[in-house]
Amino acid sequence: MANPVIRNSLFDDFFRDVAPGYFIKPLHGDPLPRAAQIRVDVKESDTGYVVLAEVPGVGKDDIQVSIDGGVVALRAEIKQQDSPSSGEKLLRGERYYGAVARSFQLPAEVDPAQAKARYDSGVLTLTLPKKLPSAAQRLTIE
Repeated sequence: MANPVIRNSLFDDFFRDVAPGYFIKPLHGDPLPRAAQIRVDVKESDTGYVVLAEVPGVGKDDIQVSIDGGVVALRAEIKQQDSPSSGEKLLRGERYYGAVARSFQLPAEVDPAQAKARYDSGVLTLTLPKKLPSAAQRLTIE
């Protein structure tokens, strides 16, 4: 059996020497989520879709949902900041701001006028009814 390959040891040494401050982790708080970290479950019924999206640590006022046809776009702004307790003197304050966005295509168009959104305990629940097909219109030939 061959010896296992040790990955990234050469690159770890290189980046540690060249840019030591670039890869420093934050002193506090969770790292900002990436778009792939918004976990989404989509369920379909005859009348519409139910979307469950995990967006923990974000206030409901910082979440935006937009619907364009069958495309659903989620955007969340993340704000992390420390506030000193009474009697403490703040010597250094670090704030982390960022935004994460994700969009996906549904198989059918959604009726945005009937859509509903609810946010509870870090889970965004979207109830998205399917748009009823409109009757075909006959064109007059001139």
